Amino acid sequence: MLARTGGLRRQGVPRPDATRVLVVANQKGGVGKTTSTVNVAAGLAQLGQKVLVIDLDPQGNASTALGAEHHRGVPSTYDMVVDGRPLAEVMTESTDLPGLWVVPATIDLAGAEIELVSVVAREQRLSRAIEAHPLVGAAADIGEDRFDYVFIDCPPSLGLLTLNALVAGQEMFIPIQAEYYALEGLGMLLDTVDMVKQHLNPQLTISTILLTMYDARTRLAAGVADEVRGHFGDQVLKTAVPRSVRVSEAPSYGQTVMTYDPASAGALSYLEAAREIASKGAPSA
Repeated sequence: MLARTGGLRRQGVPRPDATRVLVVANQKGGVGKTTSTVNVAAGLAQLGQKVLVIDLDPQGNASTALGAEHHRGVPSTYDMVVDGRPLAEVMTESTDLPGLWVVPATIDLAGAEIELVSVVAREQRLSRAIEAHPLVGAAADIGEDRFDYVFIDCPPSLGLLTLNALVAGQEMFIPIQAEYYALEGLGMLLDTVDMVKQHLNPQLTISTILLTMYDARTRLAAGVADEVRGHFGDQVLKTAVPRSVRVSEAPSYGQTVMTYDPASAGALSYLEAAREIASKGAPSA
């Protein structure tokens, strides 16, 4: 009940001085990317932050988990990125959590990669749409109504949609599965990030890495965690999200685990991860 009614806001975290735009990406599928996006976003909303989730994956899984309609004809990320419709016209507020907004993805987005090929400044479409929104920016300019966080949930590929997200974001949030193949393909993602930093978005920083599907009973999970922490250091959150049936069940009810079962181990871990992200603050440029 507290989770749904905003009672957790009393334990709130400080709001950032300006909107933080986080790109959630990992082209290896099944690592908990969308799950982490929606649950951390919901956790921050529960802690009193104003949060926007942009679903950039044609499968629309983030839209499903946030209870947003995403059938063909609904205003969506496709309309914003391909047709240039303003962000304010395609976002809707979550019915479960006040302060949490979502831009849904429809199946139309599957054709966006091809349609964007011939568009001028094709990799900056999302960036321009976000920057043009009147509630995105610094507290000094916008005031209390501003968005504190924008999360962009990328498709599991390194195409034009993901490139748009990397150009639009200031921070990268990478969920990594605590299993043997965890770091497989990560090198390619890091190479892409370096390329984007050099040519398109020098501000982009890997600020947050979250270990997901963590099984504390296995030596393997501990070994992967050590390897990831050894490589990325303080960018890795102290909180690791355990495997949880409740986390997997929640989207089938059109919810995040944060409202579906707020007392579950998965929900408590995501809430703690959200608190860590907020407490660490944005990385200095």
